[in-house]
Amino acid sequence: MHRTSIVARTRIWLSLNKEKLIDGLVLFIVVVSALIYVRHFELFSHALAAPTVDQTINLNEALAVLALFCSGLMVFSYRRLLEARRENRRRIVAEREARTLAFNDVLTGLPNRRHFDEALKAATELPPGADASHTLLLMDLNGFKRVNDVYGHAAGDEVLIHVGARLNRAMRDGDLVARLGGDEFAVLSLQVHGGEAAMSLALRVMQAFETPITAGGAEHRLGVALGISLMPQDGSDPDELMRKADIALYRAKSEKALAPSAVRFFEAGMDAHIRERDILERELRLAIDRNEIQSFYQPLVDIEHGGVVGFEALARWTSPTLGPVSPSRFIPLAEDTGLIGLLSEKLLEQACSDAAGWPASVHLAFNVSGALLQSGTFAQNAMAIFARTGFEPSRIELEITETALVRDLEGARRVLGPLRSSGVRIALDDFGTGYSSLYHLRALKPDKIKIDRSFVDGMEHDADSATIVKALIGLGLGLGAKVTAEGVETMEQETMLRQQGCDQGQGYRFSAAVDAAEARSLLSTARTGLAATGTP
Repeated sequence: MHRTSIVARTRIWLSLNKEKLIDGLVLFIVVVSALIYVRHFELFSHALAAPTVDQTINLNEALAVLALFCSGLMVFSYRRLLEARRENRRRIVAEREARTLAFNDVLTGLPNRRHFDEALKAATELPPGADASHTLLLMDLNGFKRVNDVYGHAAGDEVLIHVGARLNRAMRDGDLVARLGGDEFAVLSLQVHGGEAAMSLALRVMQAFETPITAGGAEHRLGVALGISLMPQDGSDPDELMRKADIALYRAKSEKALAPSAVRFFEAGMDAHIRERDILERELRLAIDRNEIQSFYQPLVDIEHGGVVGFEALARWTSPTLGPVSPSRFIPLAEDTGLIGLLSEKLLEQACSDAAGWPASVHLAFNVSGALLQSGTFAQNAMAIFARTGFEPSRIELEITETALVRDLEGARRVLGPLRSSGVRIALDDFGTGYSSLYHLRALKPDKIKIDRSFVDGMEHDADSATIVKALIGLGLGLGAKVTAEGVETMEQETMLRQQGCDQGQGYRFSAAVDAAEARSLLSTARTGLAATGTP
């Protein structure tokens, strides 16, 4: 091993010093030849004793040898000079390339984070003029993850190259566009006059993405989320400006469900919101570890014949420090932070354990977050929970929202397929709000549809709502699915639903969500008793 290493190093040294060795060898031959010539003719030992003519000849020959030697030395020196110049040029090119790699993104050719940070620092050291601001804009792409997942990272890289080019074309001369990493970009625009000019900058960015990007043999429609901070209004420290632009970007990203693109300026209230969110996230992690979040159960009632036919498991959290926390706050946070999988599995196991003691005719409904439709382990973990708790899969209904179905039909079929094969039933929740088509209904073939409470709430006083509810009930029954109406609160609503053929009702008209012990007692309560326990 050691001998091989020596041979390898020797070969490398020889390849690097090839020209020097050749030149040295030529010079050596010239010197040796000159010495042999001098010695052979004994130029200097007999030069003084020889006749004058011979001395002159001998001296001329000696000078010729000296000239030959000097010529060889000059050639050698000149070649070393040329090599030194070439090496210096190579070093300059290498240093330029190293600087390019250090300060520019390899994929897009745009300035990278290091370059941008230095430019931002320099900008903060030169405050803007009167009535002007330096604008920092952070940008994320909406829909880029799907490009990578569906078409591969090569297509994703091609999209990023197009994004960089479009941003450069959209900016003013002198604006700095950088790629900070992944699908995150930044723009630094100096001496911008007022918030309207900053908004104009953001609108140019948004307009740049109105045309689809062609990459990987397909067209991709991408939106952008933009967060903006201004100097000096939002601070003069580079880190502070970046932090506030990032907070504004987070708020813009939270609005992507409303529009493909959104822009937000930093506002003072956002700081408080972010700090509150951070506290809530810390408490949520502790709550999951301590099993503080519990399953409560709201009954599903047979509208025609009365009696409880099932319960929907609903998450309830009372924090020791924050008090009662609404699911509308902690469920989206769990989805954003990746905690929804662990939380859902814990709640499902608790619900199955509680429901295992119910009569066999009473089923359990459990909500599946749209985020879990991207999980490759949810179905396997759910089956393991059924086995551990002894709960029969045919007694559970997994509810997915209509919005989640529309967003990822194939994901829903992939995750829910193995569960349906084991007997699990599927319910389509919040029906009527997600703009699903008959194609989606036919493709998923839900066992139940749940009419959203917003329609039920208005059906007494709004003819349009009543018509929509009637149409949705007819559609569900026509597809062979059970129909449940959510948010039933009055006797009039219950009567109208019964007349229109709705199968089941759920809401304060019958009961609020209760704990496991109260759920067991409700199973033996008469229909009139259920109505009496409800609290609006």
